[in-house]
Amino acid sequence: MKPSLQIDITFEQILALVRQLPKQQKIKLTKELEKEGIATKLARLLKVFRTNELSLDVINDEIEIVRQQNYERQKH
Repeated sequence: MKPSLQIDITFEQILALVRQLPKQQKIKLTKELEKEGIATKLARLLKVFRTNELSLDVINDEIEIVRQQNYERQKH
């Protein structure tokens, strides 16, 4: 197990360090930050839609209703 190290650093100090990175490392850092942002947004979205009230049967029933409505519209 690695020993942990905690340092106090301001956002401005982090920015100064990032600005010193080579272009390729900045790109890599940007991609990693995007992944983290996407994962956070996805987790929030999934949490919003999480429910115990929906079962697979209920979902399938709703799908069939929509399919039938679409079929009826296409006939006319």
